[in-house]
Amino acid sequence: MRVNLKMMAPALVVMATLFTAPAALAEAKIGVLDFGRLMDESPQGKSLIESLRTEAATKQRELQSQAASLQTKRDKLVKDRATMTADQISRAEKELRDGERDLARRQSEVNDDFNARRNEEMGKLQRTLIEEARNYAKSQAYDLVVTDGVIYATPALDITSGVLQSLQSRGGAAAAPKPATR
Repeated sequence: MRVNLKMMAPALVVMATLFTAPAALAEAKIGVLDFGRLMDESPQGKSLIESLRTEAATKQRELQSQAASLQTKRDKLVKDRATMTADQISRAEKELRDGERDLARRQSEVNDDFNARRNEEMGKLQRTLIEEARNYAKSQAYDLVVTDGVIYATPALDITSGVLQSLQSRGGAAAAPKPATR
């Protein structure tokens, strides 16, 4: 059986570190951060979600109004079809098709715009929260803060509540920028 040293090197380094550094690890101050909870519960995250919902609701109302107008035209065509000329029916059907195509295009544009804005604003929020977590870790003298990919950590290592308190105490100082209305 051949042993590939390139594949074994990382394992050997980890084993050597574990055997030679237990005293250093015992003194290290390690914290675990639940970033999802931080995004959901931070004042900045709540504010961002609410402003995005408000913005989306406004555009949805406009789309619903346009859909209702189309439905009214459709109902009128069905009701008046018997008294209309073939040319009038053809024009009304073309108007409906054009209106439905326009509505579908606008819905797609609104969804694309919303997704782009949400991603942009969530990126800004993530950067703000990461910076706040770093500042908290430095001020509390943590040597290592771990997030995402942690399978288990004792509650004593969880610093999420401390970072949330820091965000709440700063209020607007560390707030994520308000989304601009378009």
